[in-house]
Amino acid sequence: MNLARIDLNLLVYLDVLLREKSVTKAANHLGITQPAMSNGLRRLRDMFGDPLLVRTSEGMTATARAVELQPLIRTVLTEIDQVVQPREEFDAATTKRVFRIMASDYAESALIPAVLKRIRDEAPGVILDVLTPSDVSFLDVEQGRVDMAINRFDKIPQSFHQRTIWEDSFSCLLSVHNPLVYDFTLDAYLNANHIWVSKTGFGVGVGVNPKDVQRLGWVDEALAKLDKKRNISVFTRHYQVAMLLSQQRDLIATLPSRAAQLMLDNPNLVIKEPPFPIPPFELKMAWSPLLQNNSDHRWLRRLITQTADAPEELEIRARD
Repeated sequence: MNLARIDLNLLVYLDVLLREKSVTKAANHLGITQPAMSNGLRRLRDMFGDPLLVRTSEGMTATARAVELQPLIRTVLTEIDQVVQPREEFDAATTKRVFRIMASDYAESALIPAVLKRIRDEAPGVILDVLTPSDVSFLDVEQGRVDMAINRFDKIPQSFHQRTIWEDSFSCLLSVHNPLVYDFTLDAYLNANHIWVSKTGFGVGVGVNPKDVQRLGWVDEALAKLDKKRNISVFTRHYQVAMLLSQQRDLIATLPSRAAQLMLDNPNLVIKEPPFPIPPFELKMAWSPLLQNNSDHRWLRRLITQTADAPEELEIRARD
């Protein structure tokens, strides 16, 4: 096959087609008409001598040849993208760049205010678009539509780049009027009423089953290892809500320490160390290999890392 006769745009078409499994969706993603995408698929079939996508009862399904090609096409396009990236360095002082960051509620509360303050100091023209995990899919990050995902990840695609932002422990928030302030033992903790808070991963969340300890997270798994279980009265996915609810006299919120410390100046709340061991966890940022060598993305990653490495700056700016 003569390489000069190959239309590299067809490889882009194939990459999107194999992800979307739909001519219509692929056309919408690339901003072309459906007939143009159908024509592209016909040319791809001629190029590879294979139907690539066939219609089945479950929709368009990739052939064995297409499954074999998918990771190879993704690698080729990633390398081409790196080759054609402009070599000009990112000018933070003058850019009007929009950065889209998916951040968990925990990260949005504990990290993003300090990151935004630093952005305003160094790059006043930058616009920050903060998305929730329910707004984003792994595909959005992989394709570079979202610049960064900041969360606690159980699993992420192997192709993603990632870096640990920090390690955090857990703390308990309770009202100054809660009688347990002066008797914060494990038995007292177990007899109290609790606020559960968590939202990790991607996609739209579903209701929690209070009996499914394995899906309740770090706190309840730590208790299960002691053959103990707490009484959960409220389930929420928002750390700010959990912190507000913990001001009620009979409720306790057990949450990451960096989130709890945002309430240091609240006279209605007391921060206590949990009366049992809870393993620490890591907050990470993850991004697409398509953005690895992008100069403005390198600047963003550096800024986030430097902000996270300055705890005194985080504390001061979080209170601003």
